[in-house]
Amino acid sequence: MVKTLGGKNIIDTKKIAIECAKIADDMKAEDICILDVRGVTFIAEYFVICSGFNEKQLQSITNAIETKLRSYGLKCKGLEGYTGARWILMDYGNIIVHLFDREMRRFYDLDLLWGDAPRLEWNPSVISKHQ
Repeated sequence: MVKTLGGKNIIDTKKIAIECAKIADDMKAEDICILDVRGVTFIAEYFVICSGFNEKQLQSITNAIETKLRSYGLKCKGLEGYTGARWILMDYGNIIVHLFDREMRRFYDLDLLWGDAPRLEWNPSVISKHQ
């Protein structure tokens, strides 16, 4: 996922976004989607969006994603909403992870707001077998 080329880290952002989705799936998140926003905005390449049942679950997913990505040498540039855990935003530059409780997900409806962005097809069972 992170390769070195000429002393520089080269990050496969698509694979990192899929890894974030897989972590959320492993922790029983719901309605997980990955949006390829490269053609619709300059702020990121991928959005990973999912819903959780409660504050503890959303915080646990956040911690797991942060731990895994840190193991790849990636640091979260910004983390918002962790304490209240109704909408947690994790900013990794080219990848932004949105973790919602069900009510906030319906209210903000990022899936509709960014509806012009193609959804990245991913299958957690296939991903698990290839890692």
